[in-house]
Amino acid sequence: MILSGKKIAEEQGKGINITPFNEAQVNPNSYNLRLSNELAYYEDDVLDMKKLPTLKQIEIPEEGYLLEPGKLYLGRTVEYTETSKYVPMLEGRSSIGRLGLYIHVTAGFGDVGFSGYWTLEMHCLQPIIIYPNVEICQIYYHTINGEYDLYTSGKYANNKGIQASHLYLDFQ
Repeated sequence: MILSGKKIAEEQGKGINITPFNEAQVNPNSYNLRLSNELAYYEDDVLDMKKLPTLKQIEIPEEGYLLEPGKLYLGRTVEYTETSKYVPMLEGRSSIGRLGLYIHVTAGFGDVGFSGYWTLEMHCLQPIIIYPNVEICQIYYHTINGEYDLYTSGKYANNKGIQASHLYLDFQ
């Protein structure tokens, strides 16, 4: 089952932690997360799965930043989230999608026990100007049935910012 927005707010500080938490960002069955002012893209023309890719970090100014089609941008959420008993899921907001901006390529699924900022895998269909602090996506939570182990992978947990792919660690 998916938690209602009221249940997400009720679980704040219990099984769900969203920091900072703002009641105005609660939806009927999700919570809106905002885009930080941090953005990055890969400098390498060719990405090698066995190597840590090089990221170029940039700051999104208050007056906005132009995203170009055909390029993958990595952003992150303003909010740091933790969950100890629910499965977090991330989706774009319909208003963002209707502008042709995708906020994740394939990584909208989280694990119970994940804690950190969400790295957004952003790409657009046509040029679009983005702004820091815009409510760019929504997190929602599923209950989990049966015994489970908490997410403990060191790849992405407890991150402090945007993270490039760490797939190269699977080859070591």
